[in-house]
Amino acid sequence: MKRRVAILISGRGSNMAALIRAAVTKDFPAEIAVVISNRADAGGLEKARASGIPAVTIESKPFGKDRAAFEAVLQSALDEHRIDLVCLGGFMRLFTAGFVQRWYGRMLNIHPSLLPAFPGLDPHGQALTAGVKIAGATVHFVIPETDAGPILMQGAVAVRDDDTPDTLSARILEIEHKIYPEALRLVANGRIRLEGNICKLDGGTGLNGTLISPASS
Repeated sequence: MKRRVAILISGRGSNMAALIRAAVTKDFPAEIAVVISNRADAGGLEKARASGIPAVTIESKPFGKDRAAFEAVLQSALDEHRIDLVCLGGFMRLFTAGFVQRWYGRMLNIHPSLLPAFPGLDPHGQALTAGVKIAGATVHFVIPETDAGPILMQGAVAVRDDDTPDTLSARILEIEHKIYPEALRLVANGRIRLEGNICKLDGGTGLNGTLISPASS
């Protein structure tokens, strides 16, 4: 039985589209059951509908600072669609601790940095200011703290001397589109085991390679 997934978005739905593409491939263990946006003007809604996926808008603005009231409506939609797993794809709204605990180990997020480095806004600018030589993206389980939680998967790119936040963001976005579907695959297959704050992979040892940048002769 495939796991039923809801994708929550607020904008263009770039990572949403990558998850949708992956989910229609043979033997993928999850299906995208619904896309939910907290903004009616989110570009990803039409992309979802064009892919034949139900797209729902639950405007968050009318709820103001009452996050719990918004989450009650959101939870009803998740229940209605019999959701097993939630993937955040650029969802620009914070959750209450109670909602996060309810979905602990079943709600995923992606952030464009190698967490725990550079959480929050402008991670690409933060990386360039810090002068790091490798940057990337992280898929993690959601906890009440922003851009934190047990790390599921990471992918990296070399940082170039002439990089700008935009050029670095574009290369990292390609990595995001690769690792988010793979992380969802592992979770949906039941291959991720949580030990405290650490994710362990059942039936595998992960990558045994080395990443070095800049390359030396």
